Amino acid sequence: MSSVLRLKSLRFAWPNQAPILMIDQLELGPGDHLLIQGPSGSGKTTLLNLISGLQPGYDGTLEVAGQNLASMSSRALDRFRADQVGMLFQQFNLLPYLNLIDNVTLPCSLSALRRHRAGINGQCVEQEAERLLTRLQLDPALFRQRKVTELSIGQQQRVAAARALIGRPSLLIADEPTSALDTDSRDHFMQLLFEELNQSNTTLLMVSHDPALAKYFAQRLFLGRTASC
Repeated sequence: MSSVLRLKSLRFAWPNQAPILMIDQLELGPGDHLLIQGPSGSGKTTLLNLISGLQPGYDGTLEVAGQNLASMSSRALDRFRADQVGMLFQQFNLLPYLNLIDNVTLPCSLSALRRHRAGINGQCVEQEAERLLTRLQLDPALFRQRKVTELSIGQQQRVAAARALIGRPSLLIADEPTSALDTDSRDHFMQLLFEELNQSNTTLLMVSHDPALAKYFAQRLFLGRTASC
């Protein structure tokens, strides 16, 4: 795959309002990492929703993993998102009644492709979930004995990251994933996240207000009146 994300002449406006997003061109390949920054109201989260297929109504070209999202039905978008996109939300959106392993393996129950990729090294999906959780430094004693509501914020964040990473999605979208972490926890999390991303060759789009994260990214997109890289 030569391009994981391609935007051209992308414009988005809410009804009867001026455009909040105007991006002339943006292209990311496998394994690229892009940090999206800008003031509140500049369209950062809207851009993530457009790229993930959750927000319709844009003008221009938007392709993810070689697919033109505008030409896809709602059902096809749901399937495509399950197969190709990992989501890491600011509030984590973990299922409170499930343990750690069941939360992490959830994308593989929704996507045969993610399930296949999770087992690509000869292990089952649960073993891959255990590997990711261990890699993100969670205690194996927690995996099946605790519900996610019994974890600290930092632990919940790492479970959410493992869920987003499992099955090697082409694109990982992260919206302010470190906002609840202190400086040391944030830096440690970013180092572990990038190691996993590099191993799976997954492309990352991250929105953050934290200027300290810039050191982790070779590419940045600033949103405001005019988007610029």
